[in-house]
Amino acid sequence: MLLTVSGPPGSGKSTTAAGLADAFDLDHVSGGDIFRELADERGYTPLEFNKLAEEDDQIDRDLDRRLRQVAVDRDGLVLESRLAGWLAGEHADFRFWLDAPLSVRGDRIADREDKDPRLAREETAARESSEAARYLEYYDIDIHDLSIYDLSVNTARWDADHVLHVLVEAVESYDGDTDEGKYPVDIDYEF
Repeated sequence: MLLTVSGPPGSGKSTTAAGLADAFDLDHVSGGDIFRELADERGYTPLEFNKLAEEDDQIDRDLDRRLRQVAVDRDGLVLESRLAGWLAGEHADFRFWLDAPLSVRGDRIADREDKDPRLAREETAARESSEAARYLEYYDIDIHDLSIYDLSVNTARWDADHVLHVLVEAVESYDGDTDEGKYPVDIDYEF
């Protein structure tokens, strides 16, 4: 089984993906962790590395190519990244999108990174804008197009346990007898 968890920064992707991996005894691969590791290895903050990625498309392409290959080659996995649903394509059994208002996500990031909430919201908005422009330019992917996802959840409405419960119930209730709703487009992006 391959599950993908996507959404903007602070939406609860990591928490939910880890919970799904535990619930179904799957491995968990996080694009955000890989991105932060790459930034740290090169001596950048994630925001600085994101800015660098605006000038050097190879940063995004290398990360996305690696995540796409993981989705193609592995099973028994929860793949988590902003583009995970797009990268996994027809290989995904379920594609989930998590979201919450910027104010909520900014506060979560501020708590996690011990920074001023206003600054966290500003940085998050800048990061999202930067990434959305790059996805459109590189792959012609509109990150705001949620039509590929099986389920979209506003994580500001429930706590992490309830969000996880909704996703687990969705997976467990699927009987697997239909191909309706399968991935609507072919993947032919140059990752």
